[in-house]
Amino acid sequence: MTAGQDLLLVLAGLAAGVMNTVVGSGTLITFPALLAAGLPPVTANVVNNIGLAPGSLSGAVGYRDQVPPPLRRTLVLGAAAGLGAVAGALLLLVLPSIVFRAVAPALIGLAVLLAALQPRLNRALLARKAAPSARAAVPLTVAVLLTSVYGGYFGAGQGVLLFACMSILMREPLQQVNGLKNTLQAVDNTVSAIVFSCTAHVDWTAVLLLATGATAGGQIGARVGRGLSATALRVIVVGVGLAGLVQLVRG
Repeated sequence: MTAGQDLLLVLAGLAAGVMNTVVGSGTLITFPALLAAGLPPVTANVVNNIGLAPGSLSGAVGYRDQVPPPLRRTLVLGAAAGLGAVAGALLLLVLPSIVFRAVAPALIGLAVLLAALQPRLNRALLARKAAPSARAAVPLTVAVLLTSVYGGYFGAGQGVLLFACMSILMREPLQQVNGLKNTLQAVDNTVSAIVFSCTAHVDWTAVLLLATGATAGGQIGARVGRGLSATALRVIVVGVGLAGLVQLVRG
């Protein structure tokens, strides 16, 4: 890669780190950047997953005091997230690359839609009137498992989707829901990153560049994210996502 492409990946990681802290969907920044740097779609997805994992762990640590009890539920959901991540990562590695090339535009489109609709989803969740039933434990576990399969396979917009499902199925305040969501997403990202590191072709130079930017971006987002305009950031996310979608369709 050229020096310009190296800089592009660092800046994309930086932006994604901030995005994931403030509004989520940072993959819509990094995945198109990796494609623009010349990486094939499957390799770009692997690099993206591994490169953003440190930022995911950092976010989980930052929200650790918001994870609601009981611990047993967190462990069960964490196991579901880990299993889903392994399944999704293996699907990416086992299925022919042409499958990912075919579904990636649809996944990007779904992620862009989720990012665009996130404010409405949040308002709908805040306006919910009835507390979920205690019987929601099984649907909650299934939702975590399925969204984690998606996260291991691709993952753009996974945080928005997971947060929406958990907010509907949990009684706790949304800040605590977000704390648990960050923990589960960190499990998903870390497990799939380990699978990819052991079994896939990894461009470690690209991973290092992306991780460097993402780690710094996560710190910046944690400190100043509340003072930034979420609407402006979301517009950027959607715009870059659409650009990546066009690039995938043309390529």
